[in-house]
Amino acid sequence: MVTKLNSKTMIFIIPLLIFLPVVLLLFFRLNQPAQVAINTATNQPLPAFELANLENDNITMSNKDLPNETFLLNFWGSWCIACSREHPFLMSLKDEGIKIVGVNYKDAPDLAKQYLQDEGNPYLFNMKDEDGDLGIDLGLTGAPETFVVDDKGIIKQHIAGEITSKKWTTSIEPCLTALQQSDENQIEQVCQ
Repeated sequence: MVTKLNSKTMIFIIPLLIFLPVVLLLFFRLNQPAQVAINTATNQPLPAFELANLENDNITMSNKDLPNETFLLNFWGSWCIACSREHPFLMSLKDEGIKIVGVNYKDAPDLAKQYLQDEGNPYLFNMKDEDGDLGIDLGLTGAPETFVVDDKGIIKQHIAGEITSKKWTTSIEPCLTALQQSDENQIEQVCQ
């Protein structure tokens, strides 16, 4: 009788001894604050790239095709819900004269072109990053993501997620203003 009770007890205790530490480990790991990765691309030049133009596969775009003035480099996709929410704001920035270069990220070119035809095109031009190579080089975590790039091709700010009016007025616009004024102290403070 004692042997049967012990084996029945062991059948209950052994899984409990295995399961309990796993639950405790998960509980304590999930209650730790999230680690935020620092983007090492900021204050670095844009990596060298060659990407096909979204409108014409026969045209290859590279760093030399980028504006020689401060601009936004916006990664987007027609599949991306947050990109769709951001799009009207980008259209308003275009109307204000803000230069935006688009990188169509991991998207079907036909869907991307149709999206721009239907919703409007806020970009000076668009490049295709179908494999996500430029995105990987820049440390992208998804779309949309936007980089403020100065007139020398140096990344000054990285905005993860959609650009909202709040992000624009509190972070991005002050960075662009500081860059236009060439105020190094201000750039250091507001373009982080």
